[in-house]
Parts: sequence; C-alpha cells; structure tokens
Amino acid sequence: MRTFFSLRLLLIVSAFLAFSSCAFAQFGVAISVGFAPPELPVYEQPICPAEGYIWTPGYWAWDGDDYYWVPGTWILAPEVGYFWTPPYWGWGGSAFVFHEGYWGPVVGFYGGINYGFGYFGHGYEGGRWDNGHFFYNREVNNVNVTVIHNVYNTRITNINQTRVSYNGGQGGINARPTSQEEAATRERHIPPVAAQNEHIQAARGNQELRASVNHGRPPIAATPKAADFRTDVKPATSAAHYDPPPRGANNTPAASNARNTAIHPNELPPHERPPAPNTGNPKLDQKYQQQQEKLYQQQQQEHQKLQQKQDQEHQKLAKQQASEAQKQQVEQRHQQQTQQMEQKHAQQQEHMVQHQQPPHQAPPPPPSPHQAEPKH
Repeated sequence: MRTFFSLRLLLIVSAFLAFSSCAFAQFGVAISVGFAPPELPVYEQPICPAEGYIWTPGYWAWDGDDYYWVPGTWILAPEVGYFWTPPYWGWGGSAFVFHEGYWGPVVGFYGGINYGFGYFGHGYEGGRWDNGHFFYNREVNNVNVTVIHNVYNTRITNINQTRVSYNGGQGGINARPTSQEEAATRERHIPPVAAQNEHIQAARGNQELRASVNHGRPPIAATPKAADFRTDVKPATSAAHYDPPPRGANNTPAASNARNTAIHPNELPPHERPPAPNTGNPKLDQKYQQQQEKLYQQQQQEHQKLQQKQDQEHQKLAKQQASEAQKQQVEQRHQQQTQQMEQKHAQQQEHMVQHQQPPHQAPPPPPSPHQAEPKH
C-alpha cells in the first residue's frame, strides 16, 4: 500500500510539473530569438461577427525552433472601455525579445509596428467606446451595417507602409513609446483572454502556420472566430519569400534555444556586448559605451549571484537526501528564476539600445512596388 501511495504521489507531482512547464512556456517572460521574424503577410479582414468584438491583428510567435503565425481574429472585449495592445518583437541588443499583448483602457506601445486595420504603429484608429458601446471605423474595419449600427467613417492618412514585424535592430522599425504609451504600461491590464489562449494553442499545433513550411505566407492569415481555422478563413495574399537561417549558424535557434531552455545561469551562452554607439558625437558615444559596459558587468554579477544561490540549494538537497520529486520541484523553480533573469536582462538591453539611438534617423525607404498596402 505504501509503495502504491508513493507511486501515485509521484505521478501527481509529475503531472503538476508538466502542466507548470507548459503554462510557463506560454505565459512566461523569457522568450527571445536570435534572428528576426518574417515580415507581416498581407491579408483581408473577416467580417466582424457582432457588436463588442475588437480586432486583434495576426503576428509571428515562437515555439522553440520556429516562428509560427497566429492568425488575426475578432475577440470580444473582456470589459467595456478596454482596448487591445498587440504583442511585438523588439531587438534587445543580443536577441529579439517578445512583448506580450494585453487589454487595457489605453492602447500601449506595440513597437511602432503597422499591423493594419487600425493598428498603424501608435494607438488604434479602428474604433472607440461611447456610452458603453463600441463604434467601428468602417474605413479600416470590415463591418456589416445591417447587423452593427455603431459605425463611423474616418479616413486615416500618412501611414508608413511597411511590413516589417519588429522594432529596433538592423532593418527594424525605429519607434519609441510616447508619453501616453509609457503611461499606459502603468494602467490596469488584463492578459490575453481564454479565447485568445485557445487561438494561440491551435495556431501552435498547426504545421501549415510554421514559417519554415509557409515561407512567410500562411494559408490561414485571419479568422472571424478564435481557434476556428475552417470557417471563412482568410489566406495571406502576399508576403516576401522567407527562409530561416541554417541551423548552427550565428543567431539561429540553436543559440536561442539555449537561453529558452537553460535551467541554471551557467548553462546560458555569454551575453554579447552591444555594438559601439555611433551618434556622431564622440563624447556622447563614450558616455553611452561606459553605460553599456556598466550594464554588462552588472548582468554578469547577477548571473554569478543566482548561480551561487542555486548551487547552495543543490548542496542542501544532497544533505537532506531529497526525493526525485523534490529535486524536480527545485529544478523547475531554478529554470523560472533563470528565465526571469534573462528576460529582465534582455529588456534592459533593449531599453538601452533604444535610448542610445541617434535622435534623428533617416526616413524609411518607400515600399517596393510589389508590396501590398494594409487596409486603412
């Protein structure tokens, strides 16, 4: 009986750890990739299903060894007065860091990415709340006025027509948060709702949505309902050809996965120092380089400190002759600590790189003739 009870307890603990690992992978804070996501595909927006639904644009997500497309879809707002801030990828100095989207009373910063359909880089031009009802801008939304009467028409101009899907880094969008967007980060937020999480899981499990399979042109680019990939779906109509970098080269999934799966700091590849600043002002460049070196040394010390703490916990487990289930629990906690530290470091590096960009940048080149424009 005792053996049966111990085995049952071990199975319960193992199942709990497996669930925790899955949940942490989805909602965790340590998602970074060594190479840029594909550009955004062009697609049509499905018709809005009912009043109160807000468009959540499609984006490229990461699943350990490949980017995959999460189709755009309509989602019922979790609260009256709330808007969706889309997720985005931002260059963190040594890797591309994923920033998860959220619901809130104000649209926050989403990297300056032009997702189309009202999300043109800053704010949201697709609709507004008025007396508890959401009013849709028909210039950028596909709305059936016989079903939804809360509509208006406002044409949006001066849009940067680009399909780039990430902020910062080589070829990335050069945008910084406005004061209003910075304030939005301090507002009350709601994470992606259950329908969105189900939608993400369905996209992750669909091989056709993998960038290595569709080469940047997903066959399911948008859906009218979350997680429904069969009814009235919209395929991508245009996208640049995409080939992922070869395995084992610099800035490939091999290096990125080491960061995403590392359990202890000593298993992480070393941080790369950011490139030397080049603002055109030698004194300012020297100041920025000193700031970079200071941050690098600080992060190295944090690596060492966390490693020492985890080593002490390993020694304590050995003295206590801990069970395998106890060891697994500690290792799970160590992995979370390590990945949380890496996310913090990546965000620090991204913030520093953005802060040290020259104040005046050349305007982006006009889109090539073959690139389609987003609906607006």
